[in-house]
Amino acid sequence: MAAIFAFKCSCCGDIHEGSPCIAFRAPDHYASLSDEQKASIGKLSSDFCTITHDDGTDYFVRAVLEVPIHGIEEPFLWGIWVSLSQKSFERYYETYEAPVEGEGFFGWVCNNISVYPYASYRPADVVVQLGGQRPKVILHTGDPKDDQLVMDQTEGISVARAQELAEKAMHYG
Repeated sequence: MAAIFAFKCSCCGDIHEGSPCIAFRAPDHYASLSDEQKASIGKLSSDFCTITHDDGTDYFVRAVLEVPIHGIEEPFLWGIWVSLSQKSFERYYETYEAPVEGEGFFGWVCNNISVYPYASYRPADVVVQLGGQRPKVILHTGDPKDDQLVMDQTEGISVARAQELAEKAMHYG
């Protein structure tokens, strides 16, 4: 049986129990808008976001990206936002209350995960889950050596690495 993740934080001295879950409140596209722009062109709920520009609309959904922690039952979770095409967004929205298990969409990760620097948006598959769970993000691999997050999602991380990432994300943004 796998263990439960817990550690004494070297930054604040607190004991943190349970696998880390770091969540973004909005896609970076929305977060970078002025308050006036958010009110006039943006719509944000707990699971959906749209930004309507003169030349079209950007569509986003909240999802989870799991990174397995070796020997630990629950993964390190990143609560992120992904962009979808209009067609995919509408399908997900239409089936939100009665999801189709395993249905998937192509998307782009739309949050800068600072502990995993990357030069652009990451391509991913967005897989619908049942039971009120947010969709799961599976990063496209390409050459995993080019992206530490892809490598960590594919191979998992050590408990020490999970603690290091959690401390950086919680205390240094």
